[in-house]
Amino acid sequence: MHSFLYRANALLTFAGTTLAAMCILATISDGYHKQNITADVKLARVERLQGMESGNDEAYLAFEINADLRSLFSWNTKQLFVFLAAEYTAENNKLNQVSLWDRIIENQEDAVLNLPYVRNKYKLIDQGHNLRGRELNLTLFWNIMPFTGRLQWGHQTFPNITLPEEYSRADPHMPNWRAEMQRMAASGQH
Repeated sequence: MHSFLYRANALLTFAGTTLAAMCILATISDGYHKQNITADVKLARVERLQGMESGNDEAYLAFEINADLRSLFSWNTKQLFVFLAAEYTAENNKLNQVSLWDRIIENQEDAVLNLPYVRNKYKLIDQGHNLRGRELNLTLFWNIMPFTGRLQWGHQTFPNITLPEEYSRADPHMPNWRAEMQRMAASGQH
């Protein structure tokens, strides 16, 4: 007769092997899933381009993002991580990639993005004064995070976006935090 430990070992080994086989089959089946993405990203406006006291350039941008990412979802998709990046070259760095905006999409119904005016969530700051007149590409990246299997990446690039040649003044409707903090410090308010 077999002991209790022998039977438990056999059961756990069988369960582990079966689970591993099912995960492998799930990953293989995802390879046959067809993806048909439509996306369009446009620069809506350069809200501000300024030189900072640190010697770096900083840009505040707004975008129009239209994308249908529903075809990225399959039965094995847990969520999508979508982000927009600015890519450009400069003298001191061969390739600069700066993440400007991102979103996590957890279900297929939310995978249609119709965003007519989205400001950059993260600052576009360059090391040095390299943004004026700079041509850059906006690239929409997506990362498919499955329940089981490997991560899949994709992207679509929207080229030939040129920033202004001159620094711009702040939009009067946007708060100027630095000036407000200096005013409060001068008046003794904190």
